Amino acid sequence: MNPAAAPPEAVVPPYWDEACKHLVKRDRVMKKLIPQFGEARLQSRGDAFATLARSIVGQQISVKAAQSVWSRWVELMPEFHPGHVLSLGVDEQRAAGLSARKVEYLHDLAVHFDAGRVHVDQWAQMDDEAIIEELVAIRGIGRWTAEMFLIFHLMRPNVMPLDDVGLLKGISSNYFSGEPVSRAEAREVGDAWAPYRSVAVWYIWRSLDPLPVDY
Repeated sequence: MNPAAAPPEAVVPPYWDEACKHLVKRDRVMKKLIPQFGEARLQSRGDAFATLARSIVGQQISVKAAQSVWSRWVELMPEFHPGHVLSLGVDEQRAAGLSARKVEYLHDLAVHFDAGRVHVDQWAQMDDEAIIEELVAIRGIGRWTAEMFLIFHLMRPNVMPLDDVGLLKGISSNYFSGEPVSRAEAREVGDAWAPYRSVAVWYIWRSLDPLPVDY
């Protein structure tokens, strides 16, 4: 079995407990929300290329279907890395369950990694917006996907994904008694969460769906 088909060990952000203490002090909703989820934590898995490839494979299909297609796709390769993706034919990838568009997106992703157009080794020193700029240059990756990558893979602590429908819904429910919320209002709520917006966002998502998000 290709190791890429199985989820790797999870890593938990080192700042999580400190962030929770900060949020509980600063925000009335977080004071009530955070204790409800005990020891649950955001978890990061896999390498950058695999994480982004999974996000493309999973677009607009169910989690179960995405896992099935992913498993069949990685089995086409002796080892999972960009060079092997570039060697695959379109027909065999379509037979694994990928749409023609996703085959194109995954090819472009592999080209960017293989050619060094994304600076993975420098990301630790780069700010969030610079990383987003690199990622959205890849076909099939928009700002929302890039922000999810910052939160779930790079575990950046202060991301506020204002295009996320679930976040806006959760802010509406928890802060505005269910009234519709604008991006400006959501941004204002997020100002109180800094410098740990990502952690607060994770708990807002949990308030809608108690099962931890896995990316």
